[in-house]
Amino acid sequence: MVKFRFIFILVFTASSVFSQLKNNNQLEEDFMDMGFGIFVHWSIDSQLGSVISHSLVGASDEYVNRYFNELPKTFYPDKFDADEWARLFKISGAEYVVFTTKHHNGFCMWDTDTTDFNIMNTPYGKDITKELFDALRKHGLKVGVYFSPEDFNFLNKQGNLISRKREMSQITENSELLDYDKKQVKELVEKFSPIDVIFFDAFETEPIVQYVHALDPNIVVTRGEMETPEQNIPNAALPGPWETCMTMGTQWQYKPTNETYKSGTELIEKLVEIRAKGGNFLMNIGPKPNGEIPIEQEERLREIGLWMFVNNESIKNVRTVPTSIKDGDMWFTKDKDDNTAYVLISGQKDWFKGFRRSFLLKNMKATKNTNVSVLGQNDLVVEYWPENTPTSRYIQHKDLLEISISRAQRLYNDKVWPNPIVVKITNVEFINN
Repeated sequence: MVKFRFIFILVFTASSVFSQLKNNNQLEEDFMDMGFGIFVHWSIDSQLGSVISHSLVGASDEYVNRYFNELPKTFYPDKFDADEWARLFKISGAEYVVFTTKHHNGFCMWDTDTTDFNIMNTPYGKDITKELFDALRKHGLKVGVYFSPEDFNFLNKQGNLISRKREMSQITENSELLDYDKKQVKELVEKFSPIDVIFFDAFETEPIVQYVHALDPNIVVTRGEMETPEQNIPNAALPGPWETCMTMGTQWQYKPTNETYKSGTELIEKLVEIRAKGGNFLMNIGPKPNGEIPIEQEERLREIGLWMFVNNESIKNVRTVPTSIKDGDMWFTKDKDDNTAYVLISGQKDWFKGFRRSFLLKNMKATKNTNVSVLGQNDLVVEYWPENTPTSRYIQHKDLLEISISRAQRLYNDKVWPNPIVVKITNVEFINN
């Protein structure tokens, strides 16, 4: 009798595991192809220049009451231009955009029937989420939803202490909160379908992940189902799809004071490293409370845009190489379908237009059909230097592949461009050292 009960429990447990709904495998492959996305953190407390939502944890009753009741009255993003945002995101080289429809504070950036704490009850009075999603689709960008199941406004109305680290803050312990979140997620899916990606930001997400998979199996769940390192890049490639989310500066939401931004070069190099390790880079921006994208953030988006305009082939539709992914200042990616390698070379200071440099590769070998070229240039001419022939070439040594290339394309007026150059090598064999 005891043995029978033990077997029954095992069978039940196994069937429970197999019943879990998961991301569609092909959709995950499509997600991995995209490589680069834009994260948008924006809510009513952007008016204060504070950290988004988290200032409510540990706050006095007066602060909480003013936050929930007064901030909506002054939120008026009259300079918000969804089409301008979408065009900027498109030129940056991004493939998808994830927007904070509801952060932990519980403020809804769409026209919802579930709560009065939403964008329609502000002086702006229009559905920002709809405006943005319509513009993204118009410009061929995939639509992503950030949604926090941990809702501080709802917890406060329940009489619970505002916190992320208490049982009643989690949908696994607070059934009323789970029901509320389900209504909102259902509303988002029905109003804004097709949604391509959802990012669930909570310590406990399984019930809401299962719910959205049941609602629409064509949605890819990132946080909640895959690894989503925050503000860091893993030391090595991770198995399966993954996504690093990271700020341009130090704060997710708009920070008008005491902010320090990463340079455009730093952000490009992080994109390169993430892609070489097989992940996607979800890079964050924080719009101003009036709806404008701060000039510092626009500058970096456009610098990345120039680099992606030249080199997107090495970032999109690529996978990790089957050998070492890095050698010195060189990172490597490969076409997902054939033996085309991309060598993404950073750290090359003062490389003046038209000058040649050579690099030695340990992890690949040329074949009789190998061809070497630099992305973005035709390898035929250097502006104002007609006697210079910048043709890319290679020599296969016994144990090393030597490539010799020129930086022949003039991208900056000073003829020195600080960002990585990318070499494409076709029909190559990868070697394990």
